[in-house]
Amino acid sequence: MSHQLFSPFKIGPYTLSHRVVHAPTTRLRANADDSPSEMMVDYYRQRASQGGLIISESTHMSFDSRGYLGAPGIYEDRHIPGWRKIADAVHAKGGVLFMQLGHDGRQSHVDLTGGALPIAPSVVPFEGESLTANGWVPVSPHREVGIAEIKQVVENYRQAAIRAKEAGLDGVELHSANGYLADTFLQDGTNKRTDEYGGSLMNRTRLLRELVEALASVFGADRVGVRLSPRGQWGSISDSDPEATFSYAAQVLNQYGLAYLHIIEPRVKGVETLDEHQHPAASEFLRKVFTGPIIAAGGFNGEGAETILQKGDADLVAFGRFFASNPDLPYRLQQKLPLNHYNRDAFWGGNEAGYTDYPVYQDSEFARRA
Repeated sequence: MSHQLFSPFKIGPYTLSHRVVHAPTTRLRANADDSPSEMMVDYYRQRASQGGLIISESTHMSFDSRGYLGAPGIYEDRHIPGWRKIADAVHAKGGVLFMQLGHDGRQSHVDLTGGALPIAPSVVPFEGESLTANGWVPVSPHREVGIAEIKQVVENYRQAAIRAKEAGLDGVELHSANGYLADTFLQDGTNKRTDEYGGSLMNRTRLLRELVEALASVFGADRVGVRLSPRGQWGSISDSDPEATFSYAAQVLNQYGLAYLHIIEPRVKGVETLDEHQHPAASEFLRKVFTGPIIAAGGFNGEGAETILQKGDADLVAFGRFFASNPDLPYRLQQKLPLNHYNRDAFWGGNEAGYTDYPVYQDSEFARRA
């Protein structure tokens, strides 16, 4: 069934007035204690729209899950008031706000974890970087996480969801993509375990199931989304048979009645476009398996978003870079107006420049020329 970008759609209990989704984009503007800053409140307020879905930047669910200095947290009660301000700002404009919860796993550094080695399903060395007080530095060596610790990780996610709910968030998204902890358990390039969390597809999806169930126990499954990145390259992630792995994962997720499945197309790697002309194949093959709503993300413009909706391979489309530079992105796409260019240098931390100082169309140079 084909759709249009500006037709209504329902996810869980929420009816959206359009299908332009704010993708979770890490901007690293949190306060020193990982609580949301006033800049962040302004950012989300600017991008909220009536009936529009905003997914927050990846938010640390425990202190030792941190991989980027400046990313926000929800691992302590002191983080709740800042997130409540963001939720109130989004709701005041009629928007819906989900919090992405993530554990950065092996993409971390001991300066961010309190000295503890980063954890992963298995020790598979890779060359990555983490952002610390000393800037971008090579990640610390990681260690294989024990089963008892895995149970604690699951509980930490549940506690984070409780805090998100107390802050007034409408739902949560499990970040199981881009080579972070949940993703590394799913894919066999990083999961070499021989216990109940490794080997077979059933075992490699065990953590995914446990995390979804933990989040659903707080919000209800219809207010929980999951993000996956089939064939993604960020974080040196890999799998020997990604179509089989992610098809199985989608089948597993079907049983829960989730709000949505959020799929990153492999034509992007973080904020880098690998091939802008590549067909969005990940959404296409998972559409054949997953029975709930699908959000497609990764390298879309307005035309590409309309195309994938018309084809029926997705129900909503998430925008990251263009939403970063266009606070009124849904309006601009609907009216087919020119877009502000984004500033890559401002993506990873900084002040208001390249963050909250982008004009809406009426205040932009494009409008003044018209």
